[in-house]
Amino acid sequence: MKRRLLLVHIVALLAVILSSCSAKPERAESTVFAMDTLMYLEVYGDEAQATVAQAVERLYFLDGLLSAVNEDSEVSKINKSAGGFVDVPDEILEQLNAAQEVSRRSGGAFDISVLPLVTLWGFGTENAHVPSDEEIEAARRYVDYRNIELSGSSVKLAEGMSITLGAIAKGYASQTLAELFEGRGISSALVSLGGNVQVVGSKPDGSKWRIALQDPVNAGETAGVLELSDMAAVTSGGYERYFEQEGKIYHHILDPKTGRPSESGLLSVTIVCENGMTADALSTALFLLGEDGAIEYWRNYGGFEALLITDDGRMLVTEGLRGSFTQSGDAYTLEYVYGNGGA
Repeated sequence: MKRRLLLVHIVALLAVILSSCSAKPERAESTVFAMDTLMYLEVYGDEAQATVAQAVERLYFLDGLLSAVNEDSEVSKINKSAGGFVDVPDEILEQLNAAQEVSRRSGGAFDISVLPLVTLWGFGTENAHVPSDEEIEAARRYVDYRNIELSGSSVKLAEGMSITLGAIAKGYASQTLAELFEGRGISSALVSLGGNVQVVGSKPDGSKWRIALQDPVNAGETAGVLELSDMAAVTSGGYERYFEQEGKIYHHILDPKTGRPSESGLLSVTIVCENGMTADALSTALFLLGEDGAIEYWRNYGGFEALLITDDGRMLVTEGLRGSFTQSGDAYTLEYVYGNGGA
C-alpha cells in the first residue's frame, strides 16, 4: 500500500514538474507614442507586465529629457546656454560622447549641431520648404561638431549653436530598455522604436527574432529579413520623412557640409550591432558618407555590420550578416562586402 502511495506521489510530482517546464512565460506588450514616433514593446518572463510598465515610464522620461522642441528639456537648456558651460545628466553626457566620436571618425558627416538647418527646412512641420541659398549658408555657420566642448559632466556650445539628439536618442532609449530588461531577469524581449529595433535574447521558443527591413522604394514591401538575437538593427533612409515642392522630393537627412538633403547615392542604411545607440548614430553617419565612405568606415573601425541599398538598384551586405539575412524578391542585386583582403 505504501509503495502504491509513493508511486502516486512520484507520478504527481513529475506531472507538476512537466507542467511547470511547459508553461508559457508571462507575456506583456505596449504601444506608446514618444520621441515623435510610435513605439512597440514585447516582453516575456516573470513580472513581464510590471517590466513593461517601468519601460514605458522610462521612455516618457527620456522623451522629456532629450526633446529639442520641448523648451523645458535638458537639451533645450543646453541650447539656451550656448556660449557657456552647463552641467548635463549622465543620460545626455553618454550620448554626447558617443556622437562626438562618430563625428570625428566620419569627418563631420555625422553632426548633432545640425538643428539650425533642421529648423530652417521645417521637416515634420507645416512650414516645410526649400530655403534660399543665403538662408542655408547663414545657418551652416553654426553647424560644426568641433565647436562642442565637453569637460567632465559639462558641455559648452559656441555662441549661436544648438544641438539635436534626434539621430542617436532612440538608439540610446532602446539600449537603455535592453539593459533594464536584462537587469530584471528578462531573457526574451523586443523593442521597436520607429526604425530602431533591439532584441534581448531569442524568442521564447528559442528561435531568433525575425526583423523585416522596409523596401525604401516600394512602400509596404520588404527588402529582406534579418534573424537576430541580442542585437540592435537600426535603419536610416530618405523615405522616412520628406516633403515635395515643385515636383521634387526633399528628405530629412541633411548633409552638414551642404546644408541640404544628402545626395550620397544611398536609399537606406541598416546597421546591426550589440549597442542600439551606436547603431543609431552609425546608420545616419554611413548614409551621409555614401557607399565608398560607408564601406571604408566599416573596414577601418568594425564592431558592426551594415546593409546598404543604393539608388542604382544594389544591396550591399557586409560579410558578418551571411546566414542572418535573407533577401526578399529580386528588386535589388545582392552583393556581399568583405573586409580588407577578404573575398
